[in-house]
Amino acid sequence: MKNIKIKDFKIQSEIEISNLQTAFDLKADEEDIKDELKKVRRKLGELQDTLYAHGKYAVLVCFQGMDTAGKDSLIREVFKDFNARGVVVHSFKVPTSLELKHDFLWRHYIALPERGKFGVFNRTHYENVLVTRVHPEYVLGEHLPKVNTLEDIDDAFWNTRFKQINDFEKHITETGTIIFKFFLNLSKEEQKNRLLRRLNKKSKNWKFSPGDIEERKLWDAYQECYEDAINRTSKPHAPWFNIPADDKATARYIVAKIMYDTLKKYSDIKEPELDDAVKANIEHYKEELSKE
Repeated sequence: MKNIKIKDFKIQSEIEISNLQTAFDLKADEEDIKDELKKVRRKLGELQDTLYAHGKYAVLVCFQGMDTAGKDSLIREVFKDFNARGVVVHSFKVPTSLELKHDFLWRHYIALPERGKFGVFNRTHYENVLVTRVHPEYVLGEHLPKVNTLEDIDDAFWNTRFKQINDFEKHITETGTIIFKFFLNLSKEEQKNRLLRRLNKKSKNWKFSPGDIEERKLWDAYQECYEDAINRTSKPHAPWFNIPADDKATARYIVAKIMYDTLKKYSDIKEPELDDAVKANIEHYKEELSKE
């Protein structure tokens, strides 16, 4: 199978989204890709145990993508071998009335993982510069000072919001959170195929909403917003990764491999040493237990 490199997917300079890959050939069949994913996710699970014992870093994994990009199933498959105590998944939907009484980052801030754990954001704080930018009327529901009409939601407003996001990410990385931001890049044609599967397969009908068709009509607007958001916020401390998402098995493997290859470079993440007094008496403790 083709060896992949982090740099092939990391956004390190300004991009045009139309030039980013939505498909990637791993030179392997689906079963081989699944087998490789199993190997990598086992290693990730072991690394998470060490991260938990070390207790000085948290890992925040963010997933964004158009409807049907495969976020739910990717999260299920990639984190399958994690100890349940070590990973928490948050799926952010329409803000509640309580969340709307706070700033837009509040609900994300309180969901951040504690040190020693992985936190997964299924949709993220970037919804606030994606969905709300395509539908600026949603911002009026935030009841912000000096934002009373759509005319108040101008370029200066979005510039401020991007600065707030960058400041937020800078702050949490400086205090021990490692951030991965994955853009699941799905082609418009593949989205159509997946929506049709939802309609054609009775067991998947529940996933379909007429709103999916309406949002699809705004594809170009969403692509422009994704491009701008990625270009403004892919930073060395919090990079975006473009994940070709037309093939789900490939996308899952690439995400897992990028996380593992990045985290294993943190040479300071290791299990803590036993206290010298405890270490010196290990044989005594073993003998005491054996005599029971």
